[in-house]
Amino acid sequence: MNLALVHSRARSGIRAASVRVEVHLGGGLPSMSIVGLPETAVRESRERVRAAIQCAQFEFPARRITVNLAPADLPKGGGRFDLPIALGILAASGQIPLEALGEYEFLGELGLTGELRAVDAVLPAALAAAQAGRKLVVPPANGAEAALVSEVETRTARTLLEVCAMLAGHKSLPRAEAPPLARRAGPDLADVRGQAHARRALEVAAAGGHHVLLVGPPGCGKTLLASRLPGLLPVASDAEALDSAAVASLGGRGVDASLWRERPFRSPHHTASAVALVGGGAEPRPGEISMAHNGVLFLDELPEWSRRTLEVLREPLESGTVTIARAARSVEFPARFQLVAAMNPCPCGWAGDPSGRCRCSPDMVLNYRARISGPLMDRIDLHVEVPRLPPSDLRPDAAPAENSDTVRERVVAARKLQLGRAGKANAHLSQSETGATCRLAEADFALLERAIDTLHLSARSMHRIMRVARTIADLAGSPQIETTHLSEAIGYRRVDRGMPVTA
Repeated sequence: MNLALVHSRARSGIRAASVRVEVHLGGGLPSMSIVGLPETAVRESRERVRAAIQCAQFEFPARRITVNLAPADLPKGGGRFDLPIALGILAASGQIPLEALGEYEFLGELGLTGELRAVDAVLPAALAAAQAGRKLVVPPANGAEAALVSEVETRTARTLLEVCAMLAGHKSLPRAEAPPLARRAGPDLADVRGQAHARRALEVAAAGGHHVLLVGPPGCGKTLLASRLPGLLPVASDAEALDSAAVASLGGRGVDASLWRERPFRSPHHTASAVALVGGGAEPRPGEISMAHNGVLFLDELPEWSRRTLEVLREPLESGTVTIARAARSVEFPARFQLVAAMNPCPCGWAGDPSGRCRCSPDMVLNYRARISGPLMDRIDLHVEVPRLPPSDLRPDAAPAENSDTVRERVVAARKLQLGRAGKANAHLSQSETGATCRLAEADFALLERAIDTLHLSARSMHRIMRVARTIADLAGSPQIETTHLSEAIGYRRVDRGMPVTA
């Protein structure tokens, strides 16, 4: 009885679960069976592995071969197990040294000629291999992605034969290297003409990590403003960038290793389903909110979204995670994103415009705004009116506004104060941390109480106003929240779930 053990990695949330490939060669008619909840792509690896072993000039054992993928209760999918299965068969039949397999993790799909092809979700596997203190062997196309984890020694191999030669000690495999970092030239805030109030709101949102709702008529610049927010955010830390890249790798979109430090910006269409937004499927995959982890999620035409779809955002906006539950197991994905939403004030888009062109009835306006639930609106910190600009503000020769780099300097300084004080952005403060960090003078607290009563706001809104006021004070470099900071924060709330509050 021959038994070969080879380690691989399967996807299990953002953490890759260890999968041990066990191979047994027994007597009986020649056959090969794979057990351990393999999906169709894994079961079909039998023919790929057979052809690859023969093309590499090895002998495929004419015996009864049993391949067990442990643990048995974890579903296995994709072609990532081809390479470890082939190595297990060769080790069990004595054609490569068994002891050489002990310190490595193997990932790769095999072509019929023995060529190694890329697989998805390599970055989570590299993170898990680093934590386990093991080396990693991947196809060349996955090398740059795996090399982002500097704590793991990653080698790349073009063919099964190269891997076998390395295990036999006949040659060494090249070490994977990450490409030099690049920076994509993103949209600049200087392109936005006028809209001083909305520009200020974006700066406050970027500094504190707050959610924003932009309300205005068609063509006033809502989408233009939203696309500028990623350029105002601080550069992602190594941990944040790796988390975001791991989710992108897990989602099957791949990771551009030269741009892995950039924060994601996701803008799904309003016809997207709830599953597309939060994730799911028979084999749970992350949705758009997880793909926007540590970045920005932009939802345009907010009332046009299905109400059922929007309601799934409520819990992730508070917790920063989303749990996909299935009968056999559940998977938790990170979803600490910054929401930017945009909407028109009414069906025709011109309610409140000085031109008076809106012809929507009050009931039509109320029904349009009622498509967005009060609890969801309550979770958005900044409600910003974006009015139609006069033509004089749009002249090409108008004085240029501040660019993104200038605003980002203030944002970074304010975020540094927050990290030094609480270790997190103001938007992520808990209720107890809000009370300790966002202290108000007695007169200011009385002002806040009157605003809560007048605007009929919830306790959640009160805490969010205090956090926004703390962010405004941080931008001003003030150790205390002043009355002007609190008044500006109150001005970013809305009345009747639809009309902007004018300060």
